[in-house]
Amino acid sequence: MTLENIINSDIAMIVIPLYFAAIFGESVFNHFFHERGVGDMKDNGVSMGLGLVSAITNGATAFITVGVLFWVQQFQLYTIPLTVASLVACFILDDLRYYWHHRIAHRVRWVWAMHVTHHSSTQYNFSVALRQGWTKHFTGTMMFKVPLVLIGFDPVVVLFCGVINATYQFFLHTQLFDKMPRWFEAVFNTPSHHRVHHGRNPQYLDANYAGTLIVWDKMFGTFVPEEEQVDFGLVKNLETLNPFVIIFHEYWGILKDASQRGITLWQRILYVLAPPGWCHDGSRLTSEQIKAEHLAAQSNDGAGQTRGTQETVTLLAKT
Repeated sequence: MTLENIINSDIAMIVIPLYFAAIFGESVFNHFFHERGVGDMKDNGVSMGLGLVSAITNGATAFITVGVLFWVQQFQLYTIPLTVASLVACFILDDLRYYWHHRIAHRVRWVWAMHVTHHSSTQYNFSVALRQGWTKHFTGTMMFKVPLVLIGFDPVVVLFCGVINATYQFFLHTQLFDKMPRWFEAVFNTPSHHRVHHGRNPQYLDANYAGTLIVWDKMFGTFVPEEEQVDFGLVKNLETLNPFVIIFHEYWGILKDASQRGITLWQRILYVLAPPGWCHDGSRLTSEQIKAEHLAAQSNDGAGQTRGTQETVTLLAKT
């Protein structure tokens, strides 16, 4: 079997035994020694089932992305030889690519419809890492890998870096660790940083998009540290463990919104491409609006406390 054939059959299948061993080990440790992250076994089972099917469906449709990457190779500006330095450079650039792919997945409803599956659990453990959508090669964002090939990286190297990145991210989905050493937290994505990303707390929405390097969030202003306890899940959680509802509910929501009567063509387009929560009549809120309202409420509370303190001081001064 050639290396290209391995990629076409989804190289991530190689690490699945490692994933399940980690899930089993975490479950045992949580059961006996750790109060956080145990979770509901039915929910864990759904996550693992969705992960297995995603490996099959995304593996079967990987030819879309792989085919494009190998096709554009003929238009490369330069051929970068494979060395340790070029592999590290490709990994860093691919990690930057992942940051923007992930950020768009939260800001464009069409891509969110695939990614929402990953955020649909109200718990947080290794099994949640496997809770993946089945349609990633149809979102369009996988084409963000094309520039890496055009500037000279071999498609095999680009795809390999993506698999290593995904494997690293698997181990972020745990509550076993509070904080890593300060220097590590400053540079790399960690369980603490990624717990924030899975939070539905208003201040945690749309934060910490990093794959491996948290420096991208700090560079582009999307970093939020973990402070108060994280409430995991969606702004509006699903009240079901039906795998087909979990996978397709947002696609169905897009179809219903975009096909309703009495709206313009532009509004129909926005129901597909605008941020999740956008609606033409303002009856729903986007994550930005939710965060803005939360910050405004905090500011008002702070101002009220300050005024109350000043009034108390003035009253005491007069007595």
